[in-house]
Amino acid sequence: MYPMQPAPPFQGPPFGQRPTAGGHPVGAVFLGFFASVIVSMLYSGLILATYEDQTLTTANTLYLGHALLNGAVVGCLIGLVGHRNTGAHISGAVIAALGAFFGYTNALPLIIADRQSPAAIGDMMEADPLIPAKAWWNNETEGGVDWFSPLGLVLAAAAAWGLAYLIGSRRRQA
Repeated sequence: MYPMQPAPPFQGPPFGQRPTAGGHPVGAVFLGFFASVIVSMLYSGLILATYEDQTLTTANTLYLGHALLNGAVVGCLIGLVGHRNTGAHISGAVIAALGAFFGYTNALPLIIADRQSPAAIGDMMEADPLIPAKAWWNNETEGGVDWFSPLGLVLAAAAAWGLAYLIGSRRRQA
């Protein structure tokens, strides 16, 4: 019989293999999605409450602020829950951009319903269901493209990805 040998010291993973990113990327994406929906609904409600008193500058400022807020909330949540998972970071950027877009476009049917009647939304859907998206894209005062609209998408995506990356990279690895 041989004497018992001591266990070898802990060895890290073999060269070329990285440890798992840790966190819960799917849960992070769902949490970011739900937070984005809530922030977008709050923005749509704010626009509905103040659309009569807004100037174009105020509307653009509120839209860009909403895009940054949506991106910041989504990015923080994804960084905290998804840790270093790159897929979760990218998904958060997409979700934040979509939240900025739908926050704006969902406010327009609410305004139409407030100004005319809820039945006017049905008429809009029959005539042209893409009126909110066209209003998001078009510059109503000078014609052409409203460049604040895609800028809001870029701000939301950049804020979400940047914060998710910064917060997630500060988390210790599992």
